[in-house]
Amino acid sequence: MSLITSSIGQGLLWAILGIALFLTFRVLDFPDMTVEGTFPLGAAVTVTAITHGASPLLATCAGFLAGACGGLVTGLLYTKGKIPILLAGILVMTACLSINLRVMGGSNVSLIGQQTFFSANFFQSLPKYFDSVLIGAATILVITGLVALFLETELGQAFIVTGDNPMMARSQGINTDNMTILGLTLSNGLVGLCGALISQSNGYADANMGIGIIVVALASIIIGEVVFGDLTLNQRLIAVTLGSIIYRFVLLLVLQLGFSTNDLNLISAIILALCMMLPNLRNSLHLNGILRKGLSHNDR
Repeated sequence: MSLITSSIGQGLLWAILGIALFLTFRVLDFPDMTVEGTFPLGAAVTVTAITHGASPLLATCAGFLAGACGGLVTGLLYTKGKIPILLAGILVMTACLSINLRVMGGSNVSLIGQQTFFSANFFQSLPKYFDSVLIGAATILVITGLVALFLETELGQAFIVTGDNPMMARSQGINTDNMTILGLTLSNGLVGLCGALISQSNGYADANMGIGIIVVALASIIIGEVVFGDLTLNQRLIAVTLGSIIYRFVLLLVLQLGFSTNDLNLISAIILALCMMLPNLRNSLHLNGILRKGLSHNDR
């Protein structure tokens, strides 16, 4: 039971990352590599702030702002510096590696003996891992609600149009550069927030904890889309969260089968590849079924 509770809690916390990447990857149509730098940056800033006496709330807000700054820089490099999309993200991601080491003063910082959201007295009376479930559920509900409300506003609609058709957006007087900068700033702010909460849940921050997390985020998005099919935009936000939880259960099953934690990145990549191929395979099988029915009908 504790393993199931842990998987749900981790799925809810990591869903923040999925929603963040959904904004850039799906809505804005921007393949943002910055997340592998801003995730550990949010964690590094939060953990360092807590160890220097800041409250968990203030430290978490600082992690959000640190991630947002990383996204802002990527947006400026792409829109104003005219640097290609992928390269702009990679440059900021690489820079964050050095910044994280500067912020923490080393490769990692522990939160042992420090007050965090997860060490509050209220959670001590609850069953194991229920702290991550409650904090994750509360956070993801607020974020999903705010993002859904934002996308319904005039500014949000301009943001959506920028991703759908930049040329049409510009013809309607929308400043697509500003929309891109806004999307990257907001998305990476959420990435930094995810890093802040995950580091508090784990009890430490590490400079290399961002390696491969873009696969984790994409897995949440793709699994949600494959499992739940055609959905409205707001429903897809919920599907990302459910996809994140399903993904955690898949990893739990893999570990129960005897695989090592060292294989998780490889397994995550395989899961993502299979999920991305599944719609094409499904369409191919559906088409083959139609052809077989047509041939059998002609034979008659």
